[in-house]
Amino acid sequence: MRKKIVAGNWKMNKEFQDAEDLMFEIVDELTEKGSGDTEIIICPPAVYLEMSSDIAAENGFMVGAQNLSQFDSGAYTGEISASMLHSMGITHSILGHSERRTYFGETDKVIADKVDQALKHGMTPIYCCGEVLAERQAERHFDVVRNQVSEALFHLGKEAVSQCIIAYEPVWAIGTGVTASSAQAQEMHAFIRSLLTEKYGMEVSEEISILYGGSCNAKNAAELFANKDVDGGLIGGAALKAADFVAIVNSFQ
Repeated sequence: MRKKIVAGNWKMNKEFQDAEDLMFEIVDELTEKGSGDTEIIICPPAVYLEMSSDIAAENGFMVGAQNLSQFDSGAYTGEISASMLHSMGITHSILGHSERRTYFGETDKVIADKVDQALKHGMTPIYCCGEVLAERQAERHFDVVRNQVSEALFHLGKEAVSQCIIAYEPVWAIGTGVTASSAQAQEMHAFIRSLLTEKYGMEVSEEISILYGGSCNAKNAAELFANKDVDGGLIGGAALKAADFVAIVNSFQ
């Protein structure tokens, strides 16, 4: 059975004390309201990973990185390797986010290498894919997502790909307040699952959680998560408010 997952991407937000306070606020909200059987992953800025993982380990949720290097080690100033992260107890990493593609020029090849590094060192990739507005308006969104998924993941064998999480994030909905409709989200999630079925078979495709990202919040999460192929969310802005984030965690019907 696929996992229900809610991951919070804090992006480049919060100074240290604010980040620590937010972690404890999330703990308080979870203590009060619970989380059911939803898997929770917090992805703070890299400088807060150790603090966050210490708190998370004591409170039943996990911590992921927002990025990692495509290299094992070496003269790559400023980079953080998968082995470093794994040695700190970091279990997941967001990879292929549209902001990394757009602002830092990450190609499908680079992202595929990062996926390999995460898996090599026992981490779970949260692989992001999604189209920009012009691509959807040109009705190219399925082709774009097909290419992204195949380039980043389809070199993997069945066992390896089964360890991945996919996040569909329509770029036109990230941080804009515009959310894909429930029908649009389900349509693309079902399409992604069909690609996995075609490549790996239904048994594998039914194991892989596909999350929705793109202005998902406490008000619309329940409707989005009610779709049969939407297994949770990769949450941006709403992850910075403990009450909203935990409300999303508890949005599964």
